[in-house]
Amino acid sequence: MKLQQAQRSQVKLRIGLSGPSGYGKTYSALLLAYGITQDWGKVAVIDTENNSASLYSHLGGFNVLTLEEPYSPQRYIEAIKVCEAATMEVIIIDSISHEWSGKGGCLEMHEQLGGRFQDWAKVTPHHNSFVDALLQSNAHIITTTRRKVDYSLDRDMNGKTKVMKLGTKEITREGYEYELTVNFELINDNHLVNASKDRTGLFMDKPEFIINASTGKKLKTWCTEGVSLEKVKKEISNCHHLGGLKHIYEKYPALSKEIYPLIMQRKTVIENANSQVIEERKVEQSKIIENGVSSE
Repeated sequence: MKLQQAQRSQVKLRIGLSGPSGYGKTYSALLLAYGITQDWGKVAVIDTENNSASLYSHLGGFNVLTLEEPYSPQRYIEAIKVCEAATMEVIIIDSISHEWSGKGGCLEMHEQLGGRFQDWAKVTPHHNSFVDALLQSNAHIITTTRRKVDYSLDRDMNGKTKVMKLGTKEITREGYEYELTVNFELINDNHLVNASKDRTGLFMDKPEFIINASTGKKLKTWCTEGVSLEKVKKEISNCHHLGGLKHIYEKYPALSKEIYPLIMQRKTVIENANSQVIEERKVEQSKIIENGVSSE
């Protein structure tokens, strides 16, 4: 255990957009994406919504990957990897609700296993792998989530059972919102949103507004403040001593997860180089000894 001074590092955005059908999730996600990258060619949509993204092709030349059933977590992960391999800067997943409640999704997987509580032990790792793929991606991620009306059964003062409307609830596993940088909730079909979760401080407790490209631009500015991961990568590649690698790792605790594999790779290179130098010195010393013996 070691205390570290708090340090802001540059991050990739993880943005959520949720709302009922027809409230503008796809359209808002596309405007956000363009605001972040300013290049439609660097935006990819993983579309599970019957090609709804293509309805907005007039906005610009963004890319679409149509994902059809089964909507298993693994297929979502494969789709994300395809977008990453194509060096997309922003990946929109429209929507993630199918991973949870769609054909082949987590709820169906659980039901097929028997629907018992203990069966979640087999399903949860698949869902966690999907969430990890979102969090570890080198692209900015925007996810849309369907919402449905949530009800509960309550008893009134006369003991009669009444159905109570509790508002709306996201169709995905509970707790997903905690993984996001910002979570926008579309509150009506005029595309008005508010922020139900906001790590940036840009939108929380502010009046409802309509998302546009400038919203994405604000988020891009926020996420590029602080220490650049590219700068740290360059430091690692230019380091030639094991002590220096340790110093770099301890210097950037906020980026420890991202730079650890790079640190280990560089450590192997340095150790191999040191071993080669040692071997070369041994050969030189052997030659010196042999030459000395020969001269005698």
